[in-house]
Amino acid sequence: MYRIAPSILSANFAKLGEEVTQVLAAGADIIHFDVMDNHYVPNLTIGPLVCEAIRPLTDAIIDVHLMVEPVDRIIPDFAKAGANIISFHPEASRHIDRTIGLIKEQGCKAGLVFNPATPLSYLDHVLDKLDLILIMSVNPGFGGQAFIPEALNKLRQTRERIDASGREILLEIDGGVKVDNIAEIARAGADTFVAGSAIYGAGKDSDPHRYDSVIAAMRAELAKVA
Repeated sequence: MYRIAPSILSANFAKLGEEVTQVLAAGADIIHFDVMDNHYVPNLTIGPLVCEAIRPLTDAIIDVHLMVEPVDRIIPDFAKAGANIISFHPEASRHIDRTIGLIKEQGCKAGLVFNPATPLSYLDHVLDKLDLILIMSVNPGFGGQAFIPEALNKLRQTRERIDASGREILLEIDGGVKVDNIAEIARAGADTFVAGSAIYGAGKDSDPHRYDSVIAAMRAELAKVA
């Protein structure tokens, strides 16, 4: 099963609630939150209050990607605000195992995020505790960047680790995902696809829910994957 996870970073914040409900009605599966602190990454985005505002609008999974440092302090806030999955970067935690434990204690599923230059060796120690692995196919901090091809190799290596573990772990990709490359990314092993500008920048007033065409095009490409 493939999951499409639009990133609200690229949505129209003047009507965010409508953007969320429309993209889900158009066939998206997950709402992806990109949380940046102008410290770990050179940008400042959204906090728990936005998550709390969106939560009553949908039963869909809210997938929170924390690009913040230090990370532990804000995890309980997002859990309380209604997050279902909370992911963080190993570089942002002094004690990765403890941070994963904190996420679980708050009732959320835990994910670990790998930047383009972050080694997968972190998985040697915590794979058995993870529910999601997020491979960044751009350097974090800004939307609209181009896909880094080396991420495909990283996806393949991660998929091998997941399959060997026998555990059900989502393998998510984030950065530069578009209609014209989503099938190739899926063949490399991803099953969950974050897309921001590729979805929210392709809205059509002629679509019943504005984003039906672009999400249908992504589904059509995914259907071609053997």
